[in-house]
Amino acid sequence: MDKVIVYHGSNVVVPEPKIMINGHYKDFGYGFYCTNIKKQAKRWALTKRGESIVNIYSSQKAKIFSEMTEEWLQFVVDCRRGIEHNYDIVEGPMADDQIWDYVEDYMAGNIKKSAFWELVKFKYPTHQIVFCTEQSL
Repeated sequence: MDKVIVYHGSNVVVPEPKIMINGHYKDFGYGFYCTNIKKQAKRWALTKRGESIVNIYSSQKAKIFSEMTEEWLQFVVDCRRGIEHNYDIVEGPMADDQIWDYVEDYMAGNIKKSAFWELVKFKYPTHQIVFCTEQSL
């Protein structure tokens, strides 16, 4: 297996990542979020107070979404509703703030799935990797 480099943007050095369970659900459920796009990790780090640090790790893969698909959409909807999954690592496109608005509209029944796909068709690609279990870290 090839070595994969991933990045985590923060305001601190994170030598031993931990699974953080907080009060709100994310795209791929609870976990330690990373990306394979260094520039994106830098942007994440800039959203934190204090120093901006990009932590670098090597990883393995488990569930990979190479693009936004029907399966990806359902997975994000399930995770955002708090439905847990059994993957150690999940990788794929990120529902940024604008895409998340479209996901919420779809979940609420305000737009149809076909409208969702039209709205996200030309959005800038993003990427995230989440480590969902301590074992995967």
